[in-house]
Amino acid sequence: MNERVLVTGSSGFIGRAMVPYLRGLGYAVRGLDVKPLAEGPDDADRYRCDILDRDALMAAFRDFSPQIVVHLAARTDLEENQRIEGYAANTVGTQNVVDAAVACGTVTRALFTSSQLVCAVGYVPKSDTDYRPINLYGQSKVITEQVVRKSMPEPITWCLLRPTTIWGEGMSPHYQRFLGALAKGHYFHVGSGRLLKSYGYVGNTVYEYAKFMAAPKEAIAGRTFYIADYAPISLRDWIDALSSELSGRSVRTMPIPMARLLAKCGDMLNAAGWRRFPFNSFRVNNILTEYTSDLAPTERVCGPLPYTMADGVVRTAKWFKHRRAGA
Repeated sequence: MNERVLVTGSSGFIGRAMVPYLRGLGYAVRGLDVKPLAEGPDDADRYRCDILDRDALMAAFRDFSPQIVVHLAARTDLEENQRIEGYAANTVGTQNVVDAAVACGTVTRALFTSSQLVCAVGYVPKSDTDYRPINLYGQSKVITEQVVRKSMPEPITWCLLRPTTIWGEGMSPHYQRFLGALAKGHYFHVGSGRLLKSYGYVGNTVYEYAKFMAAPKEAIAGRTFYIADYAPISLRDWIDALSSELSGRSVRTMPIPMARLLAKCGDMLNAAGWRRFPFNSFRVNNILTEYTSDLAPTERVCGPLPYTMADGVVRTAKWFKHRRAGA
């Protein structure tokens, strides 16, 4: 195969899974990330670069001459609530990646990562450009998509990918705290509903990206796809399965009115400066909102996925236990 693939954001959650997976398929992969290099086999070909440094990014592209670009680099937290400029990595950074891909002259395909949060959770968009963001992060990803649509030239085959909630080995500290709460028996369900959601296991996510890298041009060019497992999962079933693997305990249920009262207390603690208090009205509303994305177009491109939810639960629990044992 030996096609050269440049993966931006290679130190992020998806990026850390993507780089070794693509190398295993035979691609020549270079990771690019703003974070300092760590010692390890995955840093054998990684370039330290901030995508906001336009000149350095241009040089990185020229040096590697990639044929495929997988753009994952982004600011992904939801903390910014004052200025869209706080998400410059998602706006200006994406423009820089587009310009570098065009200027280097070797890129024939580019996958750009957006987010399901270009629309409010639970809202079903009527078209690829029907946007309903509810925060600055979502707005920044709308700009990401607009930049790509406006600036990518015809000779390069490109598409936009919108991951939903992606989970699995390597999850962020926020989700590791969630797994830790499950392991200690401190987590509880909110209400008795099954709460169907389009989530994606990271092993399936990198598989899907690889399929988009190799798909026929006419199947993906200029289109937008959601990235998740095809069948929505029950949040309750997923959490119960994780709890069983991590602790052998069942998860308790809190009635919704009681949960909302506790969330109000959390809102006050957050407002008073305790930002890491884990329970507030925003999270309760997210928990209780069901959402399913249209994965049929993604399934037509990617075909059957390699992992079931049960597979992902076992692998995630094993990773988390190993991580805690080595801490």
